[in-house]
Amino acid sequence: MRRHALAMPPDPVDLAHVTGLFQALADSTRLTLLLALTDAERTVTDLSETLRQPQSTVSRHLATLRHARLVQTRRDGPRVYYRLADAHLTHLLTEAFSHAQHARLGLPDHPAAPARGLQ
Repeated sequence: MRRHALAMPPDPVDLAHVTGLFQALADSTRLTLLLALTDAERTVTDLSETLRQPQSTVSRHLATLRHARLVQTRRDGPRVYYRLADAHLTHLLTEAFSHAQHARLGLPDHPAAPARGLQ
């Protein structure tokens, strides 16, 4: 994935957006929901079965994720399908869980990529 250069200091609008993003991600149920959506769109029924949670609980967390613009919906008759808002979120989740696995297993860091991040 091509990385965008990051402005320093960050734009206040971007800073507020990222703060809201991390607040929405700061819940294990919502993280599990997002992981379940990384490979396909799913209905609330599908997600509640996957998470073994009541539909009301799943719906409440999906509303939070929708409000944070992390998931989008598509209606097909009476069913509403949820999907991740964009590919950036899949990469963010992959990196976050890779980081957690490295920390848990004591794995070494990957070689540093050429500096393209912060300006």
